[in-house]
Amino acid sequence: MKPLRITLTAATAAVLAAGVALVGTGTAEAGERTTLQRDADALLKYGTPGVLVGVDTPGRDIKVRSGLGDVSARTPVPWNAKFRIGSFTKTFVAATVLQLVGEGKLSLDDPVERWLPGVVNANGNDGRAITVRQLLQHTSGLNEYLMDMPWLFSEQGFRDKRFTTVTAEEAVALAVQHPPLFPPGAGWEYSNTNYALAGMIIQKVTGRTWFDEVRERIIEPFGLKDTSAPYTESRIPRPHAVGYERFPGEGATEEDPKYGEFVDVTEQNPSWGGAAGAMVSTLDDGNRFLRLLLSGRVLKPAQLEEMRATVTPSEEFRENWPGARYGLGLVFVPNSCGGSWSHGGDVIGFQTRNGVTPDGRRSVMVSFNTHSFEPDEGVTPPRTDKSMELIDHALCSH
Repeated sequence: MKPLRITLTAATAAVLAAGVALVGTGTAEAGERTTLQRDADALLKYGTPGVLVGVDTPGRDIKVRSGLGDVSARTPVPWNAKFRIGSFTKTFVAATVLQLVGEGKLSLDDPVERWLPGVVNANGNDGRAITVRQLLQHTSGLNEYLMDMPWLFSEQGFRDKRFTTVTAEEAVALAVQHPPLFPPGAGWEYSNTNYALAGMIIQKVTGRTWFDEVRERIIEPFGLKDTSAPYTESRIPRPHAVGYERFPGEGATEEDPKYGEFVDVTEQNPSWGGAAGAMVSTLDDGNRFLRLLLSGRVLKPAQLEEMRATVTPSEEFRENWPGARYGLGLVFVPNSCGGSWSHGGDVIGFQTRNGVTPDGRRSVMVSFNTHSFEPDEGVTPPRTDKSMELIDHALCSH
């Protein structure tokens, strides 16, 4: 796993973009394609090797790409690339829980203790006071287990443990070593621990793993043929881009991570993400899922309404997505045409962003083959999430 120095000149980027890349089914207006390509090209300056974008509508689909999917080979991201979707996994898991609710097998108001007795019962954390709903909307007050996995945030640590299996039970045990951040329901803080517990509850209710339930309830019946919910499989099915990561250097701070050079992190055991972030998908499948979900094909009306019932997230979260509100594994983000639903994902080596109109008629998926961005020299980082303008144009400018 040798560090890679990326030298993506403007000329190289232009050649790759021009060779590309404007692939769609049916005919699309040239202006829409041009805008999407321009927006994709513009994202390279924020420090990603490559980017792949897909827009789905009832009448046509459009894909564009820019930059490099494999730096060593100097090749673009494959059009049908599979990629790790990180926390977009949460939308699949929340939908699975809500299907179970619709079948009367559990309630959103059930306490965690009912299904997982004794699991959340230490240092002031009380599973009797936390509901399933609070897990899915991040209002439980539980700490983030990733903060107790420092090996994920250092190059040597990742090299040493990249194929280590982390169970949900182990992850939750790390989180409950710490006192709660706030009483259940009294605040909001994004925590992967919530979805580790949601995955455990799915298994307790059904007798089957969360990934088996997601596969049989969503992936297979809705024809998401290139989506998978791996547990410990370290390889991404081909074709795929190379996933790159910059790890923080000595003396790193949040303002200046002192990143090293890119490292190929494509292969890794995704179990540390589990029900919070282990899945793999594609532009086509991600868009299909979002459109089916918001058009009412995945959930019964009452459960879709619950999924779209939102709370105010933290100020930090809203700095990236101004005005955003968090539902159950689904985020409402205001935009120039009223707003869209989404759930992004960050995982070592990849980042996913997306959006779908409230009626499910139009959606967009964006995949980067890194999640550690370092803007080019002289480039000011955007004040909000870097994908917001592209997503707004994709959903509103037509």
